[in-house]
Amino acid sequence: MMERSRRADLVSAYAIGVGAGLVALQITWLVLNRLTSLVWGPPIGPTVAFAMAIVVGIVVSVIAGRRLARSVNSPQEVSNGSHT
Repeated sequence: MMERSRRADLVSAYAIGVGAGLVALQITWLVLNRLTSLVWGPPIGPTVAFAMAIVVGIVVSVIAGRRLARSVNSPQEVSNGSHT
């Protein structure tokens, strides 16, 4: 039973990491698209901005997922209600 709960926590940790990566991708895309379009113009500017946003999104997903998964795997004190 405990193993199933731990697996569910790991899956949710990585899902939250993916969500954080998507948010980072969107924000990076919005900012970099505006900036690179001023420098290079279409179609090079938006293409460079999207490529950089994908990299940032992947990095944020991996870092956030691993950090949350590590917190799930860390040993925690579990009280069973008995006092010794």
